Amino acid sequence: MPETMISSKTKTVIIGPERPFTIIGERINPTGRKLLAREMAAGNYERVVNDAIAQVQAGAHMLDVNAGIPLADEPAILAEAIRLVQSVTDVPLSIDSSIIEALESGLAAYEGKALLNSVTGEEERLEIVLPLVKKYGCAVIGISNDETGISEDPDVRFAVAKKIVERAMDYGIPREDVLIDPLVMPIGALRYAGKQVFRIVHRCLTELGVNTCCGASNVSFGLPNRGPLNGTFLAMAMSAGMTSAITNPIEEHIKTAIMAADVMMGHDENCLDWIAANRPPVDPAAAAESGEGRQRREGRRRRG
Repeated sequence: MPETMISSKTKTVIIGPERPFTIIGERINPTGRKLLAREMAAGNYERVVNDAIAQVQAGAHMLDVNAGIPLADEPAILAEAIRLVQSVTDVPLSIDSSIIEALESGLAAYEGKALLNSVTGEEERLEIVLPLVKKYGCAVIGISNDETGISEDPDVRFAVAKKIVERAMDYGIPREDVLIDPLVMPIGALRYAGKQVFRIVHRCLTELGVNTCCGASNVSFGLPNRGPLNGTFLAMAMSAGMTSAITNPIEEHIKTAIMAADVMMGHDENCLDWIAANRPPVDPAAAAESGEGRQRREGRRRRG
């Protein structure tokens, strides 16, 4: 079974089908967050730091860091965001950009083995990103689209995924360092978007022997009450073999669904994580009263 190791300076995360699901926090991304975009462009990273801490406290094992702000100095902003996030948390990072200069700037600022987000099956993209992956010894997310766009045929998307894995290996990048993103489409627009992803994920695991990742929130785009949809989708994707996702750990439906799926798949030994997260809080007064009761009973037994 494939295992992908990602690390910070002090912590290692191992992504794999026999491991608990890896949650990659999605919130450090200015896309669709106008206030965050303005703040980052102005050199204000307070919200970035707060989002990093909040996501880790909510259960994120890794964090995705994106600085895609139009007309801004993305390489400089991304590098600074990465340095600051690393200063307040020890979880590994996914360095997220469509701009090669920003990716290299982020990798240069990073301490550890990063996850690079991302490369596609387009020839030009493969030729500029894969040498960067090899140079820095990082892992990479391969998105299953190419020059022809995003196919609605899962077999075509799988063929693109296979091409990315093979090309990475040609550059000396081991297959375990490639995570395939099968591309999650909005279920409200494409009825079988979920089933398509499940099929691709299963084939990636069984035929390519690689781990998978996705941007989970895409599945519910445009629909109301998105949390339960995202959580259910992830639980079903996990049963098909998906091993990680860029998602929102602060959303309770998502976190609960992932934890429950880990229980059902045997990834939570003795259900200890589930119990720790769901055991009712102890009432100090009741605990004290219970302790006094035990002391009285033990006293009676000794006197007797």
